[in-house]
Amino acid sequence: QVQVVESGGGFVQPGGSMRLSCAASGFTLESTFVAWFRQAPGKEREGISCITDSGVSTYKESVKGRFTISRDSAKNTVHLQMNNLKPEDTGVYYCAAGPLCGMGPGTKWGQGTQVTVSS
Repeated sequence: QVQVVESGGGFVQPGGSMRLSCAASGFTLESTFVAWFRQAPGKEREGISCITDSGVSTYKESVKGRFTISRDSAKNTVHLQMNNLKPEDTGVYYCAAGPLCGMGPGTKWGQGTQVTVSS
């Protein structure tokens, strides 16, 4: 089955860290763009980070210096390391794998994983 599955969400206090994972099956992530999106309650889904097939990474301004996207080719997984988390980072995090960052024909989306940052 061709799919991506997110994991690693949960509850964390402000200032804490969390690592999300996007694992692919049925295809290799190494040859695709992989993007992380976030949807906060009552808001539209927004792009957070993306890594290209050549390893170039980009970040939303508000997460620069706190989040790091990386690819683990051996495990066919892309991680999003999130440090110094803030309450405004709360939301459902989705990964998307495809020809561009979250768009293009054949883009595969996961079901999302909830991240809650609260004291």
